[in-house]
Amino acid sequence: MKEVRFFYVPDAAQVNELPADEAMHAMRVLRLKGGDELFLMDGVGNFYRAQVTIAATHHCYYEILEVLPQERQWKGHFHLAIAPTKMMDRIEWMVEKATEVGVDEISFLNCAFSERRVVKNPRVEKIIVSAMKQSHKAWKPVLNEMSTFAHFIEQPRAGVKYIAHCYDEIPRVNLFDELRKTPDETEMTVLVGPEGDFSIDEVRQAVDHGYQSVSLGTSRLRTETAGLSAVMMMQLSKQ
Repeated sequence: MKEVRFFYVPDAAQVNELPADEAMHAMRVLRLKGGDELFLMDGVGNFYRAQVTIAATHHCYYEILEVLPQERQWKGHFHLAIAPTKMMDRIEWMVEKATEVGVDEISFLNCAFSERRVVKNPRVEKIIVSAMKQSHKAWKPVLNEMSTFAHFIEQPRAGVKYIAHCYDEIPRVNLFDELRKTPDETEMTVLVGPEGDFSIDEVRQAVDHGYQSVSLGTSRLRTETAGLSAVMMMQLSKQ
């Protein structure tokens, strides 16, 4: 069976040309030509079966043959807010895998013990799009600009909110146990700190703003592992 090739085209139903980077891949790598079939995704829940109409050196035009609305694969809204690691490739790996597993929103946090305070979102966006196409996800996760910890927790958020940390002096409950108690379609936000954890003052501030203190289990996890574990727990609790 021939592999289905997906192309990410925001507003795919309103335009008739692949974006420049997608067109380059279609023309130079896949060598598509007029009449060839391709599949598009708009990132907001729709796939499209389409056909190439004009294949030029730098342009690829198409016509839509069929609209294929998709059903969401999970219930609820999953939001991971995480402090990026010093080595950016580790957090990029986490973003890629979280997109493949399924997440709705990702935010980066600038915390007291953060080792990285700047993130180039355009590069991360490309990783998200690539992972979305590879895993055939119909919805593109929202990627937010980096925010200070204080600003993030002060923003009103619907649903349930959790902060994962390792301080024994602050009572914690198991995140997965708590997620399983929430109704379907709940909006869920989970905060994961940097390698040195959140500061204890940050944890207390979050609790004061309505975040529940949670544990991700008995193992001590690296930041990117903790982030991916949180996404997996959200997924498994709402399948």
